[in-house]
Amino acid sequence: MPNKLVNASPIPMSLQDDKKYLWHPLTQHQLHPENLLIKRAKGALLYDDKGKEYIDGIASWYTCMYGHCNPHITSLVAKQMQTLDHVVFTGFTHEPAIELAKSLMQILPKNQDKLFFSDNGSTSIDVAIKMALQFHFNKGSKRTKILAFEDGFHGDTFGAMSVSGLSIYNGPFEDYFLDVERIPVPNKSNLEAVKKRFTELASKHHIAAFVYEPLVQGAAAMKMHQAAHLNELLEIAKKHQIITIADEVMTGFGKTGQNFASEHMSELPDIMCLSKSLTGGLVPMAITSCNENIYKAFLSSKMEKGFFHGHTYSANPTSCTAALASLELLKSDEIQMNIKMITTSHQQFNAKIKGHPKVKSTRQQGIIFALDLNIETARYGDLRYKLFDFFMDKGIYLRPLGSTIYILTPFIVSKEQLQKIYDAIEESFAII
Repeated sequence: MPNKLVNASPIPMSLQDDKKYLWHPLTQHQLHPENLLIKRAKGALLYDDKGKEYIDGIASWYTCMYGHCNPHITSLVAKQMQTLDHVVFTGFTHEPAIELAKSLMQILPKNQDKLFFSDNGSTSIDVAIKMALQFHFNKGSKRTKILAFEDGFHGDTFGAMSVSGLSIYNGPFEDYFLDVERIPVPNKSNLEAVKKRFTELASKHHIAAFVYEPLVQGAAAMKMHQAAHLNELLEIAKKHQIITIADEVMTGFGKTGQNFASEHMSELPDIMCLSKSLTGGLVPMAITSCNENIYKAFLSSKMEKGFFHGHTYSANPTSCTAALASLELLKSDEIQMNIKMITTSHQQFNAKIKGHPKVKSTRQQGIIFALDLNIETARYGDLRYKLFDFFMDKGIYLRPLGSTIYILTPFIVSKEQLQKIYDAIEESFAII
């Protein structure tokens, strides 16, 4: 037999350097030392260094919603880079930020009035939490406790971790968190108990803010709840002057069937956090929006009552241009029609597989679809990696979480590409 070691393809130097120098996120390198080298991407496809293509079934963590290297976005950003690359956003302003603000205000919920720029989803949450805490401080009311949902995930900076509830991410740091009280996500069976608990906390404690992922908890394996139930909690919060903070980092920009998940409720948030698909996946940026009431609490002749928070790359002109181009695409008839196509396709797939003996449950909100397999396994257990490898062999990039398989493709995915994803999921039942 030929010597496999002799005939094996050498490891590319770039991958050797990767192992030598790089520390990848959410990775236990002792168990999973290998990384796939992606050379290019276009539309809904990724291509590795061997030329194999993969359908990006999660839009690279819900960012590249208009497809990779979208020419409308890249051409406008390239043009902007020749005019103004970056300038400090303290004391200066620029047209890309102003035009983005005008465009974004056209689709944000009607009660949003001001935009504050930062760098990513986590920082947008930290900004929102600081806004809420200082709002009460400026008003002379010391409120220090924050409410959040169990199993929520809001990011990896300390404020965002504090309001997150997944200990696999946060365990070593929990002794250093802000004062946070967690409540269960409401459902049909526990709604009254959750409302009672919420009211008790609001009445007996100094609650500054309620932070929540509206309708879909992404990192909690796309755990979903009902708009009507969440709306009742928001009503309680408003009654007790608790600032409501909607984390729309994942759900924002069309994924739930509305431009923003918050639009499914009649009670609108005081503050919203936006990132991920904001710039179409091209460059990092985040926005924390708020209503006029929040903003006015920081207006004073005393400097210390101002909001002293800033990021070096706040409102970077190229990022603003990418976001403006992305909003133009979101508003287009083509993207809106494809959102409807994806939603309908998921519904048809769900009708086909929901009764399968290997499927425990299914759920959908807009273009977000998830199914739970009828098996118990750890979040990062062997089954998760077995499924991941199976899908990659099929040319499908999905990231199962435990026994949950979910789909969140770019808006520009084709029917044929969706069908390949569905077929691969059905075929995966045989290996479980």
